[in-house]
Amino acid sequence: MTTDLVRGDDDLLRCGWVGADLEYCRYHDEEWGRPLHGDRALFEKLSLEGFQAGLSWITILRKRPRFREAFDGFVPQRVAAFGPDDVERLMRDAGIVRNRAKIEATISNAALVSEMADGELDALLWSFAPPPRSDRLSSLSAVPAVTAESEALSKTLRKCGFRFVGPTTMYALMQSSGMVDDHVVGCVRAIQA
Repeated sequence: MTTDLVRGDDDLLRCGWVGADLEYCRYHDEEWGRPLHGDRALFEKLSLEGFQAGLSWITILRKRPRFREAFDGFVPQRVAAFGPDDVERLMRDAGIVRNRAKIEATISNAALVSEMADGELDALLWSFAPPPRSDRLSSLSAVPAVTAESEALSKTLRKCGFRFVGPTTMYALMQSSGMVDDHVVGCVRAIQA
């Protein structure tokens, strides 16, 4: 067995990045790589991926319940209405990542999403989803960090005024929201797909 796969307590093989963490295991099995739709849900993913930049995803995953509370369920119209007092409140909240630039970007991005027609964010993001691969990736080292599609998505979102949407962050969004399926050969999710 290689580090590309890890065997869980349930004797199932999963992508090696899961390790032994039960929350990561649940996330891998139930969320990562599964198609996600809806403006609110995708705005949440976009925001959390932005907060993850420079950190590990498990840090964000463990803080996600508090993020949801602090950002009013990531309802774009509610977050767009946040003002300076909300920014200061969030900067004092140890339950989230207290990064002023990321907090302000989330509020700014919410304003952009709230100006879109219903379903427009979903359609925009998914328009950059590449066609499914003909073959499953054989190793974690084969999983890209950036693709032409994630670069194009990043460029388009930046042109619209979105922040914290770099190409690596956008590829992580594509993975987590199921626009791409990067479960490697031998992973239980690869077998189920």
